[in-house]
Amino acid sequence: MIFRRALLHELLSNAAAVFIILLAISITTLLIRLLGQAASGSLASEAVLAFLAFSALNYLPVLLSLTLFIAVLLTLTRCYRDNEMVVWFSSGQSLTAFIRPVFLIAAPVALVVAMLSLFLSPWALQKQNEYRSQIESRDDVASIAPGVFKESKHADRVFFVESFAGEQNTVSNIFMQSTENQKQGVMFAQHGYQSIAKNGDRYLVLLNGRRYEGLPGSLEFKIIEFERYAVRIDPYEAKLTAPSAKSLSLLELINNKSLENIAEIQWRFSLPLSALLLALLAIPLSFVNPRAGRSLNLMLALVTYLIYNNCLSIAQGLVAQGKLAPILGLWLVHAALAALLLILFYRRLQVSPSLFERFRGTS
Repeated sequence: MIFRRALLHELLSNAAAVFIILLAISITTLLIRLLGQAASGSLASEAVLAFLAFSALNYLPVLLSLTLFIAVLLTLTRCYRDNEMVVWFSSGQSLTAFIRPVFLIAAPVALVVAMLSLFLSPWALQKQNEYRSQIESRDDVASIAPGVFKESKHADRVFFVESFAGEQNTVSNIFMQSTENQKQGVMFAQHGYQSIAKNGDRYLVLLNGRRYEGLPGSLEFKIIEFERYAVRIDPYEAKLTAPSAKSLSLLELINNKSLENIAEIQWRFSLPLSALLLALLAIPLSFVNPRAGRSLNLMLALVTYLIYNNCLSIAQGLVAQGKLAPILGLWLVHAALAALLLILFYRRLQVSPSLFERFRGTS
């Protein structure tokens, strides 16, 4: 009872700390990338938080699996380093005794990973794609951000506004460059606002400005000063693209069993299974050999995780391309890791008695 309580307490505390660190790193990286897209004008500023939440939900299954693996590894590595393992072995505990407490932590985490990978993550990707389509279908003026040059979706106009003035649809200090009938025009205006005609057409009305118009490369330009100038805003329809397999629900994937969808189904079911396998694999990988250094097992565990994760991605791609039989698919990679798990357990069980004997002989 003492053995299980002490191990569970340390596992939970390490898992919480590791998860917070990994989540903070992921969110910071995502936020920097999304803010860069918003600064360049390719993403609306009001969509940053929504995209951040959707992306975080998509990354949670992998983060939880990695958290579980690192937490078990750190906990048992510390036990080896501080000679607590010798105490547990001398009290009659075997290395296999660590399976039950680790499984008690890994099973609920794997269940959460299954819920995320099977249902929540595809839903988040679907909502993210829908939100992106809504943003891309907005007209040119609606997507303008203050202080950013914005090219129209038809690539025939460039807009720039210094700031919003007063009401939400009123802007000040406007610059607009356009090309019409092979003539290039540049306009400056002090103020502007949007207007909707009776027939439903939308216009950008510029007030108190000047327009320069002429052929590129020519010295002859026409200068027009105006008090009111209306520019028609062309409607834009976003291109409809087929949803990717990652954003489809589990029922949609099952109803349409293409190779890509079969690979996606296997990937979603493999995430909770990999969480369990990695948690159990961390038990024998946590062994510390004092002669080989304290960080060797951590490096070996990192390399093992990277190889395993990359092999899963490669297997998924091969199944989607029809180069690997779906009946094998990702399960071949899991079987290889399970075989490695059994081999490492067998080797560590041979080491544990000798470790206890060595400690008893020196004492």
